[in-house]
Amino acid sequence: MAMEITSILLAAQSQDGQIRTVAEGNLKQFQEQNLPHFLLALSIELSNEQKPPESRRLAGILLKNSLDAKDSIRKEELAQKWISVDLTIKFQVKESLLKTLGSSVSEARRTSSQVIAKVASIEIPRREWQDLIAKLLNNMTQKDSLPSLKEATLETLGYVCEEISPEDLEQDQVNAILTAVVQGMNQMEHSFEVRLAGIKALYNALDFAQTNFQNEIERNYLMKVVCETAVSKESNVRQAAFECLVSIASTYYELLGPYMETLFNLTASAVRGDEEPVALQAIEFWSTICDEEITIQEEHAGPADGSSSQHYRFIEKALPLLVPMLLETLLKQEEDQDQDDNIWNLSMAGGTCLGLVARNVGDAVVPLVMPFVQDNITKADWRNREAATFAFGSILEGPSVETLLPLVHAGLNFLLNAMKDQNTHVKDTTAWALGRIFEILHSPSSTYAVITNANLPQIMSVLLESIRDVPNVAEKVCGAIYFLVQGYEDDGSASSVLTPYLADAISALLSTADRMDTNNSRLRASAYETVNEIVRCSSQPESLNMIAHLMHEIMKRLSQTLELQISSSEDKENQSDLQALLCGVLQVIIQKLSSSDAKSVILQSADQMMILFLRVFGCRSSSVHEEAMLAIGALAYATGPEFAKYMPEFYNYLEMGLQNFEEYQVCSISVGVVGDICRALDEKILPFCNGIMSALLKDLSNSMLHRSVKPPIFSCFGDIALAIGEQFEKYLPYAVSMLQGAAGLCTYLDVNDEDMVDYGNQLRRGIFEAYSGILQGFKNSKAELLVPYASQLLQFTEAVFKDKNRDEGVTRAAVAMLGDLADTLGPNTKLLFRDCTFHSDFLGECFESDDEQLKETATWTQGMIRRVLVS
Repeated sequence: MAMEITSILLAAQSQDGQIRTVAEGNLKQFQEQNLPHFLLALSIELSNEQKPPESRRLAGILLKNSLDAKDSIRKEELAQKWISVDLTIKFQVKESLLKTLGSSVSEARRTSSQVIAKVASIEIPRREWQDLIAKLLNNMTQKDSLPSLKEATLETLGYVCEEISPEDLEQDQVNAILTAVVQGMNQMEHSFEVRLAGIKALYNALDFAQTNFQNEIERNYLMKVVCETAVSKESNVRQAAFECLVSIASTYYELLGPYMETLFNLTASAVRGDEEPVALQAIEFWSTICDEEITIQEEHAGPADGSSSQHYRFIEKALPLLVPMLLETLLKQEEDQDQDDNIWNLSMAGGTCLGLVARNVGDAVVPLVMPFVQDNITKADWRNREAATFAFGSILEGPSVETLLPLVHAGLNFLLNAMKDQNTHVKDTTAWALGRIFEILHSPSSTYAVITNANLPQIMSVLLESIRDVPNVAEKVCGAIYFLVQGYEDDGSASSVLTPYLADAISALLSTADRMDTNNSRLRASAYETVNEIVRCSSQPESLNMIAHLMHEIMKRLSQTLELQISSSEDKENQSDLQALLCGVLQVIIQKLSSSDAKSVILQSADQMMILFLRVFGCRSSSVHEEAMLAIGALAYATGPEFAKYMPEFYNYLEMGLQNFEEYQVCSISVGVVGDICRALDEKILPFCNGIMSALLKDLSNSMLHRSVKPPIFSCFGDIALAIGEQFEKYLPYAVSMLQGAAGLCTYLDVNDEDMVDYGNQLRRGIFEAYSGILQGFKNSKAELLVPYASQLLQFTEAVFKDKNRDEGVTRAAVAMLGDLADTLGPNTKLLFRDCTFHSDFLGECFESDDEQLKETATWTQGMIRRVLVS
């Protein structure tokens, strides 16, 4: 087979489908029957300059795919297969790859660089291929090395650094990499491709250079080389150098002090005079410094400021020069920037950075920005008016309310009038700025309210008129209405102030959602999301008729989507998106009405709604599946035991959702809906429990299911047990086995990985909620079935108590479970609670908490345990 590999590789790319299929089958057979020689044949093909570019290209792709995969389980399988290959063959493959770095074909060189990195990612952590770095360094130091070899070598070093962790390399290897990289960046090099590869390799190697950056001499040299590269003749080299400075700002913020003056001059020069891709990275440098300093401020917020020495206040020191530079960028807009969702230009980058500066320094930014606003807001050129509005909107988060409110009060009327500006860009930015004002500063109960009874009529009039403007302006207006309404949501009686305007607002939003003058689905989504917010904030009972009318209108619209003519995938996607939005509105309406005295409105329409939801499921779209499932969960809560009549037809779709492990969000939502239905139906869920429990247990056993779904499944066990009581007996051994397995897993999670710590907390909370539900379910009958599990459960709880990574949610669930254990098993647990004294310290910790609900739960649990101990 190895002798014929070239012809097979070429045949696998044939236009003739039959020839291609046969060739692909031959390649797969070769790979499965003799993987070592398959890899060797591919590496030889890739390295052979006499072979056709097409066969070499596919050889490289197959090599990469034989060593790496996106799926972590598959990736590990491929790594193990490589590890088991004979050492002699592995050596030959690696030598072929290193040889290919000197190829005259750039694509072969690049592919070889990537494959070398994939091999390195497997071998270097195992302390194998220890001479790789030395061999690559040799390519850089040999006098007769061609520029193309040096470029490929530097690319390889960059890819290797991307694939492995800093702890995988010894310091002398890191030093060798940095030596090679810096040599490649040398301005004396004739090839700019080599210097570009060098700066990109340094970017990837920065995490490895901790020791080098701590050494002042080495740090000075590295910073000098990067800064020199930032003024290279070639713009793509300059851009890469600034990208490197952005990464340095993030990784080595605390070491930047001595270089800040030089860095300001470099970035200012780029922002004011370089090509846009370079200038954007120069602005990104300052945005990154802002991010670092905001993070430091958040970490050290509070009465004690002893740790703030890490905060070097680079932004504050640069403020008088930095802000004028950023304001200049705001005048560099593009004519079509509002129409293109993906556009990112100097003006947007400058405004974003200015917003971060405002969050960083607060009030100090205001006197530097307001003169620019006042000078430009009335100028004839639209660019000046738009830039002034953008600047004002950008500094609304950060400075104090006391500083901003006088400016907002003075400027609000001007902004409302600006919604009639002749220029679309100005109106777009003005609507955005109004949204920012309402989002950040609008608080009806505040002494200095932005929106008052006096100006609300004008505000609503302007917004409802402007929502008919061009689509991009209309979308920003939807956002402004959303935040205006949201400000009233938690304000009690003040929300009734809005009531006279809500019917018109809903009418305008529904008309906006129906607009045919745009292909941008964001406008429709924004309109419906704003309708949802109006429903949430509306006050009862004066808005009841309006919400009931809206519910029937949305049901009518949902029904109409089922009649749409579907002739393309685009039509199908459009139908799916619209159904998802409409189901989302119905969910919000159901939740609103079921929490009031108006539940009868839902009950009257429940049958019709359920028919619609089931027909939506019939469209077989996963996105709609999620939204319709959530709406059905809300309907189950609202209708209670009456929901039982829908179960026979709905159950099939529920089971499909529970089995949909590939689209795990659908599975997760379906699990949540099981809980809603259990709480609604109680023992009436029993006929469906065999299927539900079977699906849940299969999900837990499925290694392909996303881990985030598993904690809610455990909680769901508790919901089911609570609903059906002693009837849960037949599921008990299987459920407890899964719970004990998960409890054991918690002890092996990596405590240095924040994501795993968070997952561990979710898992433990789910376990405790499951046991609480099971204990309560068996309280009145067959409680003795749970006695054998009590000792192990207490041991698990004690281990959780001692874990410093435990969060409040876990604490609440654990303490509640302890109370349920004592309450359900009573005297059966007397010896266990007497011997396991940790519960006293655990409850003591809860009594010192500021969480009143936790204290209340702990008090109840303490009473239950005391009752057991004195029994």
